[in-house]
Amino acid sequence: MDLSPIIQTVALLAIPMIFAITLHEAAHGYVAKYFGDYTAYQAGRISLNPINHIDPIGTVLIPVALVVFTAGQFVFGWAKPVPVNFGNLRDPKRDMLWVAAAGPGANLFMALSWALILKLVIVLPANYFSYPLQQMAKGGVVINLVLMVLNLIPIPPLDGGRIAVSLLPHRLAYRFAMIEPYGLIIIVVLLATRALGAVIWPLVALCRNVIYALLGLS
Repeated sequence: MDLSPIIQTVALLAIPMIFAITLHEAAHGYVAKYFGDYTAYQAGRISLNPINHIDPIGTVLIPVALVVFTAGQFVFGWAKPVPVNFGNLRDPKRDMLWVAAAGPGANLFMALSWALILKLVIVLPANYFSYPLQQMAKGGVVINLVLMVLNLIPIPPLDGGRIAVSLLPHRLAYRFAMIEPYGLIIIVVLLATRALGAVIWPLVALCRNVIYALLGLS
């Protein structure tokens, strides 16, 4: 079995994957600090240094395994969650929305940034690095959109779940938040039954097509 294509795919997607996860978590910490919670700041987690956020399993083992077993068709992972004490926020219920939305927002920003890089690579004269950069940029767009869409699913403890808790009336928010201990189990079941992919991929494709259309990419 020729492992060269797999190794090349891992190498090309490693940088977008690491930064997608790292900036997602750092954004949570930065916005939490802005709204009054210094927990992540004091823990040294508001940092662009990937080493501060890497989880050996979620940031390295799982993404690499998925690239290998899906031939680069599906990549997913996570970093060490940034500690946030919502009780320290100036208005916990309201500010929770902005802290939660910061991660997907960072992924949208990075998806746009990778799309701009792709545009530049296409319009500039071709060279030895053009094809690898194109593949890295395309991967960067998809990886960040997958993380954005996935995290916006309204299931606690995903960011979408916390946004829902922030928006719901107090009584409903309290009941909805009680799902959190079972949230990861629900996500795994949805993933195993392919229901999660059936929801995520059309939305990812739609977001990618919109971004590509805005930048004149095909």
